[in-house]
Amino acid sequence: MNVFVDSLVQASGLDPRRGAEVWGYVEKGVLESLCHAGGNMVPVGAGEAALRAFAAYALRRGRTCFQILGPAVAVDQLWTALEPHWGPAREIRGEQPFMVIDGPPQVEPDPLVRAVEPVDLGILYPACVAMYTEEVGVPPQTGPDGTFYRSRVAELIRAGRAFARIEDGKVVFKAEVGSVGSGVCQIQGVWVDPERRGQGLAAPGMAAVVELARQIAPVVTLYVNAFNTPARAAYERVGFRTVETFATILF
Repeated sequence: MNVFVDSLVQASGLDPRRGAEVWGYVEKGVLESLCHAGGNMVPVGAGEAALRAFAAYALRRGRTCFQILGPAVAVDQLWTALEPHWGPAREIRGEQPFMVIDGPPQVEPDPLVRAVEPVDLGILYPACVAMYTEEVGVPPQTGPDGTFYRSRVAELIRAGRAFARIEDGKVVFKAEVGSVGSGVCQIQGVWVDPERRGQGLAAPGMAAVVELARQIAPVVTLYVNAFNTPARAAYERVGFRTVETFATILF
């Protein structure tokens, strides 16, 4: 199962009131594929027939998501069916390498990267807002998930899944483990202070995060925009390898 969907199901069960509504596609009595439908719409293991069924069901219900994400082929087929009714998208990111590391990092970890403490929320949160705004294009406070953003950051800190290098009361590098399920975790929110970019913080910082994340789950994943050449190079230096291509449709 997709680690994002697996994490949500483990945390919330299948109660749609808790943001974990999951649709299933059954063929000949066998559950063939799934689609998470909440703030994110995420198809899992879906072939053409399942994607047509998910698209038709989504059209009947109306759009509730602020993005569609998942394997590029599946996202493209879903969007082909949904675009005439839900379009235009605010942005389409059609090529996002999905990367994996399942062993020790290949560069020396930054010893100053550590788990963020609850007392550091006021320091970490502005960096999270800056990352979100840079990545998504709108501040989280004005986006569809803005009401929950600060509480989500606090939740990750409490869970020991937020990591940062903090200097003089300011975050210079950070990343979080956003999802965990079935021995796999997914890193999100990787960010280097713009004033410190180009100073070699990213690869050692990510190596430290990989070490910390592998204490949570042995297989560590992430996905990155294909056009973000510096980030991809840093991840490859650490030892991540591309195993699939994702895509995201942003509303």
